Amino acid sequence: MGLKLNELEFDWLKEQRLLETIEVIQLQQFSAGEAKRIEADFAYLKSKYKITKPWEFSIDSFLYTILWKLESGNDLSNVEIELLQNNNFTQTVAIIQDLKKFKDLKKKYQATKYQDSFPDSRLYKILKKIDTEDNLNDSEYEWLLNQELFETIEIFEQQKSAKQAQFTQLKIKYNASQHPYTSLSSQLYQILQKLDADKKLMYSEIYWLEQQGLTETIAIAEELEQKREFTALKIKYKAAQYDNLSPTNYLYTILKKLDSESQLDEQDLTFITQAKLVETLKIANDKYADTLKLKIGKSVILSEVEITWLNNHGREDIILLAQQKHFEILKRKYGLIDPNLEMQPFYTIMVKLDNKERLDPLLVAQLLEQKMLSRDGKIAIAHYRLEAEFHEQELKRTGNKWQIPTASSYWRKANEPEQALKLTNLDLGKIKEGNLKSAILVTRGAAFRDMDELADAENCARKAMEYQPDSYQPYTLMGAISYDRSDYVEGDYRFEQAIQRGAKSEDIDDELKRVFRSTKNQEKRHEAAEYLLKKDVKRYSWAKSYLNKS
Repeated sequence: MGLKLNELEFDWLKEQRLLETIEVIQLQQFSAGEAKRIEADFAYLKSKYKITKPWEFSIDSFLYTILWKLESGNDLSNVEIELLQNNNFTQTVAIIQDLKKFKDLKKKYQATKYQDSFPDSRLYKILKKIDTEDNLNDSEYEWLLNQELFETIEIFEQQKSAKQAQFTQLKIKYNASQHPYTSLSSQLYQILQKLDADKKLMYSEIYWLEQQGLTETIAIAEELEQKREFTALKIKYKAAQYDNLSPTNYLYTILKKLDSESQLDEQDLTFITQAKLVETLKIANDKYADTLKLKIGKSVILSEVEITWLNNHGREDIILLAQQKHFEILKRKYGLIDPNLEMQPFYTIMVKLDNKERLDPLLVAQLLEQKMLSRDGKIAIAHYRLEAEFHEQELKRTGNKWQIPTASSYWRKANEPEQALKLTNLDLGKIKEGNLKSAILVTRGAAFRDMDELADAENCARKAMEYQPDSYQPYTLMGAISYDRSDYVEGDYRFEQAIQRGAKSEDIDDELKRVFRSTKNQEKRHEAAEYLLKKDVKRYSWAKSYLNKS
């Protein structure tokens, strides 16, 4: 053809030791006119096969040989295709792939007599539609007739008949035979094909079936979707060995519950165990444990049932985590701000108080040791309220009236003197024992004093003295009332009378401390503190904290 060989071709000739051939080629000459024709051919081929700028190759390059080879209908070697790929001729490679596909389709559908083999041919588009079993429109069918491609038309007709038979079978299979449409272009055919390929229908397709009244087809579609979901869930939760795929099977319900983060009940777990789905059971347990951890992270308190489950499944780590989180919540609730406070016994104490359970003696002793019952903290108030309620219940249960002063005293310690007054508001004439009357009056008077109603408090104290002259408690109350009135001399006199009747000096000091704590007036507290410190600076050293700081 008068074409110059490129270096690759010369190298190959050298490797084959065809030296005489090389010599003949080098001596070969071609005219200037022929060169211009070849240049024009090369430009045309570059345009046709999408060789765009900036690719500037001369006719001496490998590219012209490859393009001419394509144009003459010959297949490229793997090396030549690799050359194009390495030089980023992606569009050219795509055309080559289409050329090959077009050639294969012409052979498959007996259209080889049609000469045009370039991918932009109308035949290529038609053959691709036939190959994907798409229906041809009238103009495409007529075009095949005009080209006298009768063998291709016959194959298409056979294909169409097979699809028509398939459509009929699908309508029977999916209970859609009552639908009148038989056209392969109808939406029903596309929907039934999707069902048969085990693909999920879109909402619009379900809606279309509803509009056509094909409720049985919809039911089949839903069952197939459930089977697909069941299969996916079995794989996800390691239950693939379980053969049954019916959506009515109990395992399907269990796996859906598991997937929705719902807790499996005893019946569910029994079924999984009996089905020997060991890995599924482990996943279920791990998943539930993670759910509980998530609840703990959100500061949700676990129930007794959940704690029991964790115990039964050896998840002490999560129980400890729950307790630590609960401990922090209870600390805030009961006003314990010490970050170094140990969990025990305080966690047990707060849990009991939170559950309205009375504390046993050991826990009370531990609170006393930590001096948590000697001040008006939330733990002390909760404890005293429970004790007050308990003794009121005992009063109702047993009728033992000695429960009255006990319960009243606890109501006062719980900062609820109103409840103490309500409980002690009774006809003392119906009570025979003088000591019981005195005890009730003392605690009632103390409640009046808590509410700063000192006249009523004094009245109760004096009556208590009458009922039980030898008891020190009415005199202790009178001493406290006197200090409330800033009558310290009278107060000391009453306290001395109390000591003479059996009161201990520590009890008097505790009562004085309560007087100071309950007095809101700073000037009065300062005055009382100065008075006590002048009497005995060592004994009343605690009063220094109540001196005003100027």
